Amino acid sequence: MYPTPLLEKAERLLQLCRQNKLTIAFAESCTGGLIGGLLTSVSGSSDVVLRGFITYDNVAKKELLGVPQELLDTLGAVCEPVARKMAEGVIDHSAADLAVSVTGIAGPGGGSAQKPVGLVHFGCLKRGMETVHAREVFKGNRQEVRLQAVEKAIDLLTEAAQA
Repeated sequence: MYPTPLLEKAERLLQLCRQNKLTIAFAESCTGGLIGGLLTSVSGSSDVVLRGFITYDNVAKKELLGVPQELLDTLGAVCEPVARKMAEGVIDHSAADLAVSVTGIAGPGGGSAQKPVGLVHFGCLKRGMETVHAREVFKGNRQEVRLQAVEKAIDLLTEAAQA
């Protein structure tokens, strides 16, 4: 289901988390559960992966993660502040040590001049540390954008696990 290199990255992340006694939770919007699917496709992932939030609509971002409605109304869901708040909401609503969030426009529609198709914002943090933000504009079709976003999320979690 997932490309072998991506599965290998997931396996390395999970091993790193085991070594450092870290757990993971995540919030997904445009990836719609692909991060959780990838991580839980690795045997034994249950000792690291605690939970995932699929917050595809703004109501879910607000209700499950505490993203302020005013922020969603003024900036929209695909922006740095929302990605940061989503990741912080994961930490606030779980016992996880590491959190990542993904919010973006996978396409093929929904883009604009300010927010093109392929734009994805990420928030990532290790409990007790500052939230890291990343912004990418991925190329390709919907599935390619989503898989690139999953890979970036795994990379961010790996970096956080090593911090």
